[in-house]
Amino acid sequence: MVVGDALLDRDVAGAVNRVCPDAPVPVLDERVTTDRPGGAGLAALLAAAQDTEVALVTALADDAGGARLADLLAEAGIEVYPMHLPGATTEKIRLRAGGQTLLRLDRGGDPQPPGEPPPAALDVLTRARAILVSDYGRGLVRQPTLRAALAEASAPVVWDPHPRGPAAVAGARLATPNVAELRQLTGDAGAGPALSTATRAGHELRQRWRVGAVGVTMGADGAVLCHAGSTPLVVPPPSALDRVEDTCGAGDRFAATAALALGDGAPVSEAVGAAVAAASAYVAAGGAAGLHRAPERQPVLAAARTAEELVAKVRADGGTTVATGGCFDILHAGHVATLQAARRLGDCLIVCLNSDRSVRGLKGPERPVNPEGDRARLLAALDCVDAVVVFDEPTPHQVLARLRPDVWVKGGDYAGEELPEADLVHRWGGRAVTVPYLAGRSTTGTISAARQRGLHLVKGAV
Repeated sequence: MVVGDALLDRDVAGAVNRVCPDAPVPVLDERVTTDRPGGAGLAALLAAAQDTEVALVTALADDAGGARLADLLAEAGIEVYPMHLPGATTEKIRLRAGGQTLLRLDRGGDPQPPGEPPPAALDVLTRARAILVSDYGRGLVRQPTLRAALAEASAPVVWDPHPRGPAAVAGARLATPNVAELRQLTGDAGAGPALSTATRAGHELRQRWRVGAVGVTMGADGAVLCHAGSTPLVVPPPSALDRVEDTCGAGDRFAATAALALGDGAPVSEAVGAAVAAASAYVAAGGAAGLHRAPERQPVLAAARTAEELVAKVRADGGTTVATGGCFDILHAGHVATLQAARRLGDCLIVCLNSDRSVRGLKGPERPVNPEGDRARLLAALDCVDAVVVFDEPTPHQVLARLRPDVWVKGGDYAGEELPEADLVHRWGGRAVTVPYLAGRSTTGTISAARQRGLHLVKGAV
C-alpha cells in the first residue's frame, strides 16, 4: 500500500539553440512531452515495477489533470482508492534540454483538505503486507480517519516525510528523510560534516516521533541508519556514479524498496541496504527521465566481455595486458602479494577465477568455502585488480584463448616448473612468468589450521 499525495508530472524536453530576443533567457524548442504519475503516484509506480501488487490511497481532483493521473495509474496496474480533492490537480512541469532541467512550473494552487477515505481503502490497509506513506506536503496524511487507520495498521509502515507535513504515526518502522528535510524537521542547523548532522538529527527525530528507526538519505553518499543503538549504520552506494542525469524520484525508489523489504520480513538494516542499492541503480539508469526511455538494444556486458573490452583498450593505447588465475577460495596475504606483483608487470591485471564447479573438481566436494560471487567481489575490490573473469572449465585455457594476455603470471610456488598454460600463451607471443610469493601462506593450510583449532576448542569444551 502507498498512501500519500499523488501529483501529475510532465517533462517537456527539447533543444536550446538561441536566446530570447526580449529577455536574457534560453528558448526551448519543444520536441516531446511525457506525462507520468508524480509524488506518491511515482512511489507506487516504482513499487509496481518490482513485480508486486500495489494499491494507492490518494486524493484526485475532478479535472483533466486528475483524469490523466487516474489513467496513468491504471495503465501501470495500480489499484487506486481515491479520496475527493477540492480544487485542481497539482502539476509539476519540468522544461528540460540536454539532460538538464531549465525551469519547473507548478500548477494547482494551495493545498486543500481532502475528503474522507472510502471504506474499501481502510479495509485494504488492514490487509497490506507493507505500507509506504509518501508525504508530499499537500495535506492528505493529516486526514484524521486515514491517520488513525495508519496508526492501527499491523503491517510495517515506512514514512517518507515532507517538511510541511505532519509527524509520522508513532510506531512506524522506518522514517526516510533526506538530509535537507531532516534539518527542517528537527531545526538542526547542520553544523559539522553531513554524517554528524545525519546522526545527531536522525536520533533526535527518531525519539521525537517515536519511530523504530530513521534512514537518512545522503545522495551520492548512500544513507545513514539511526536506530536504537548509539552507533549509526552507514550504508554507502554499491559504486560511484559516473554521471548523474536526473535524481527525481530517487527518494521514492529508496522508500518503496525499503517498504517492500520490510514487508518480506527483512530487518531494517537489510532493508536500508537494499534501498540504497535500488536508488543508486535508479539514478544510474537516468532517474525519472529514464522511466520512458527505450530499452538499450545492447545486452548488459558479462564479466568476460568487460575484460575483453579492457584488453582491447589497453592494447589500443600501446599498453601491456597481464592475467593470472586461481581459486582464491580464502583470500590471504600470499594472494595479495602475488596480485600486486603481477599488476606491476603491465597496465592492467585480469584475474581468471575458477567457478564453484571448477573448484569442486579440483579440490573436492567440500570446496570452495566461499561461493564464486563472493570471491569475485573480494578480488574486484583490490586496487591492483582491474577485472575478474569466472570460468567453468578445469583450466583457464579457454578464457586465455579469448583474452590473449601479453603476460600470464603464477605465484612463486610454481618457480622452476613448466606452467601448464605456457605453451598456449606462447602461441600469440605472450610470456608466462612467476612472481615471488609469501612462504607459508596457502588456502588449504588456512582451512586445515582453522579446522584443527576448532577441534581443539571442542575437545577443551568436552
